[in-house]
Amino acid sequence: MAVTSLDRSARTYVAGHRGLVGGAVLRHLQQLGFGDLVTRSSSELDLRDPVAVEAFFAEQRPATVILAAAKVGGILANSTYPADFLSDNLRIQVNVLDAAARHGSTKLLFLGSSCIYPKFAPQPIREDSLLTGPLEPTNDAYAIAKIAGVLHVQALRRQYGLHYISAMPTNLYGPGDNFHPTGSHVLPALIRRFDEAARSGASSVTVWGTGAPRREFLHVDDLARACVHLLEHYDEPEPVNIGVGEDLSIREIAELVAEVVGFQGELEFDTSKPDGTPRKLLDVSKIKSFGWEPRITLRDGLKQTYRWYCEQLETGQLQRT
Repeated sequence: MAVTSLDRSARTYVAGHRGLVGGAVLRHLQQLGFGDLVTRSSSELDLRDPVAVEAFFAEQRPATVILAAAKVGGILANSTYPADFLSDNLRIQVNVLDAAARHGSTKLLFLGSSCIYPKFAPQPIREDSLLTGPLEPTNDAYAIAKIAGVLHVQALRRQYGLHYISAMPTNLYGPGDNFHPTGSHVLPALIRRFDEAARSGASSVTVWGTGAPRREFLHVDDLARACVHLLEHYDEPEPVNIGVGEDLSIREIAELVAEVVGFQGELEFDTSKPDGTPRKLLDVSKIKSFGWEPRITLRDGLKQTYRWYCEQLETGQLQRT
C-alpha cells in the first residue's frame, strides 16, 4: 500500500471538469494549491476521439489524471439511450486510459459508479460483490461500461505495473448538478420539481415509483476530498467504495427536499414508473480505514445545493420549464 503525497507542482489533468464531479475535484485541487492544472471542455477535446486524445496526452503529458468524464443520466435517459451510454463511456475510458499509460502518467484515478454492483447484492455492498450477479436492467449498459473501466485499470496495473486505481462513488449531488427536467438524477430532479411546485402554488408533487427504494447520497465536495485522499493513500487493483454508509427511502428523501425547498403540499407516488434498484447502500469500511470520513450532512448539503440552484435561476443559467 503506497502512502505518497501528490506533487502539487506536477501537471494534473482533470477530465470532465465541467461536470458535477470534475468541477468539484478541480475546485478542491485549486484549494490545495495544485499549480499546474490542465482541463479541456468537450468542445475543445472530444474524449471519444482517439486521435485527439492521443495528441492531447502527447503534448501535455500529465503526471496525474483524474478521469471524471462520462456520459451520465437518470433512469429515463439510461433506459432510453443504452447504446449511447455504452458506446460513449467505453470510448472515453479506453482512449484516456491507454493514452495516459503511453505518455507517462504515473498516477490515475478512474471514477466509476455504484451501479456496477449486482441489483440484489447483499447490503451494504462490499467491493468484492462486483460481477457476482445480474445488474439493474434500467442502467445495465452504463454499468457494463464502468465495469470495463475497472477491469481496464486492473489490466494496466498487471501489464505495466502502473499505479492506477478505481473508485466507486455512491449517488452524488451538489453545486454543478444537472437539473434537466428529464435527464437528471433523482435528487436534482426532486429539487427542481418541488421548487417549481412551490413557486406555482401547486397542491401536490408527483414522485416516480413507490417511494420504497432506499438511496445513499454523498455531497460532491466530500467526494473530491476522497479522490485526493485515495491517490495519496491507496494503491491496489480492487475498486474502493466512496459513500456515507447510511441511506434513506425515496419517500424520506422527497420529504426532506420538500422541507428544504419550502413546499407544503402533498406528495403523490406514480407506481406505474420504475423504482430501479430496491436498495444500493455501499460498505465504506475500506476507505474509512484509510482515514477518510464524509463531513457534509444531507440536510446541510441540500440547503447549499438549493441555494446554488436558486442562484442559477436568478442569473439565467438555468431555465424554468
